[in-house]
Amino acid sequence: MLYNLSKLAPELREQIESSPKWRKFFSEKPDTMLRLDGNAKTIKGNAKGFKTAILYLVPADMAGVNICAMAELALCKKPCLNTAGRGAMSNVQMARLRKTLFLLQHEAEAIAMIKRDIARFDAQCMREGFTLLVRLNGTSDIRFENYGIIQAFPHIQFYDYTKLANRKNIPANYDLTFSYSGAPQFRRFVEMAKGNGMRLAVVFRDRRIVDRMLANGEQFESMPLVDGDDTDIRHLDPHGTIVALYAKGKAKQDTSGFVVG
Repeated sequence: MLYNLSKLAPELREQIESSPKWRKFFSEKPDTMLRLDGNAKTIKGNAKGFKTAILYLVPADMAGVNICAMAELALCKKPCLNTAGRGAMSNVQMARLRKTLFLLQHEAEAIAMIKRDIARFDAQCMREGFTLLVRLNGTSDIRFENYGIIQAFPHIQFYDYTKLANRKNIPANYDLTFSYSGAPQFRRFVEMAKGNGMRLAVVFRDRRIVDRMLANGEQFESMPLVDGDDTDIRHLDPHGTIVALYAKGKAKQDTSGFVVG
């Protein structure tokens, strides 16, 4: 196989190695790394003239290397939105795992493929009259400002959600929204993000809570709310606001403090 599977969980490695289908799959490179308008939320941005290309990897340590440094501290590993929608399907998870291993183990080639994907989608969007947005951390939290990808496309707006409040040397075309968790041990990072003037994405228990708070002009963390599920065009939201989201997938049952309400 093309990838070293030794760091995977034993049951996952066994699933791959015992299946001719998956052995073949993990003996090949991905055809593409990014997907264009791959979910219902980003498609909503079409009405505002944007299309979004997203890189989906497997989160936390599913690939044997932790690519979400705050996953344990913020208690977001279990309710991760990686499980929402099509992400709960095994073939989707395997595709994300292969992309993650490709990036971790064949970094230069993976980055070159990401750049080709972005250039291709940029040209497509220009032909179709749209503006391209790029989100590299669809289900991960990697410091992509250190990979040279964003800097290679200064005319393209990149954005991400992150639980890393201390990110530095951020390119001007890279917009970051801090991902909130109410876990007590994560509090100092929330305060750091607020002190840095970042907007905060907060996952509430269900849509009714979000609708009520928006209708009543309520605040959270002494900050005004904006509807985060209207679109995923975060760079247009003001800094110092709460991006109100609602729980999906396994997150609906979360009681860790990651989900509010």
